[in-house]
Amino acid sequence: MVRDQFCKATIAALAVTVGALVLVPTASANITLTVGKAAANADPIIPVDVGYQLGIFKKHGLDVKIVTFQGGSKMAQAMAAGAIDIGDGAGTEMALVAKGVPMRAVCESASTFPFLAIGVPWDSPIKTVKELEGKKLGISSAGSLTDWLTRELESKEGWGPDSIKQVAIGNGAAGIVAAFRDHLVDADIGETALFLNMADKKTGRLLIRVSDFEGSVASGTLYASNHLIETDPNAIRTFLAAWLDTLDYIRAHKAETVKIESRVTGNPEDVESKDYDLTIGMLTKTCKFDPQALATLSRSFVELKILAAPPDMSKLYTEAYLPKR
Repeated sequence: MVRDQFCKATIAALAVTVGALVLVPTASANITLTVGKAAANADPIIPVDVGYQLGIFKKHGLDVKIVTFQGGSKMAQAMAAGAIDIGDGAGTEMALVAKGVPMRAVCESASTFPFLAIGVPWDSPIKTVKELEGKKLGISSAGSLTDWLTRELESKEGWGPDSIKQVAIGNGAAGIVAAFRDHLVDADIGETALFLNMADKKTGRLLIRVSDFEGSVASGTLYASNHLIETDPNAIRTFLAAWLDTLDYIRAHKAETVKIESRVTGNPEDVESKDYDLTIGMLTKTCKFDPQALATLSRSFVELKILAAPPDMSKLYTEAYLPKR
């Protein structure tokens, strides 16, 4: 009888212990995630650096390793190779999901493109966007996002196709400065921060932000690998909760955020401060996908000839891992 009572007591104790383990949030144990950035300094992407440096991911029980790639396609290749768990990029990479990359969009992290802009040389006579008709506009390359945005501007302004003469000059700061200096182009479409930097040096100035003529397009998007979705969906929920906490911090703490982002981008703090004011409104509060953004992306994939036909967007993203707020 004593033995039976001992066994019952032991089983009861084990049950309590197991129950306690089940009730402990997964975030209390370290989850290791490798996060791939599609670009080093793009405004919708660098919140991951802010969250990392502030220890917000660590507070959620995440051990995050950040890897930077030169473009969304490189990031997608790393995802396909199993080298990263989370992709930090843009909605444009959803086309790669349609092409078979083993990942899925799990958060619309930023909605519009205030971090991209059209700039002109410092001494340019151009003062309004309407004066760009018939002018030479620098883009990164044919078939690029900047190529498509130029076409969107033509459409929004009611101009005919090729009303703007596109000149592929790349997206490097030195190349754009040289193109302005040598009058190879009348304007360029690039990073807002670049033109703010150029204004400080009186080599160029900001004319208009892309978000002033282009609506919601999911400019920032987070992706999870299919492997992570299948093996540890709670890790995705935890990462998104930490991400949203980071965005809350960014909105509430401009000075601290500017200091961190300045270290990441290399931009002076005064430039980063101006960029913050121009771009802060794009950050999501829920990670939910906007139907207008999805429709615009679907159209862009065909217009840029990335896909032959509009994809079923519902198969490219999921909101199943969004934290309740």
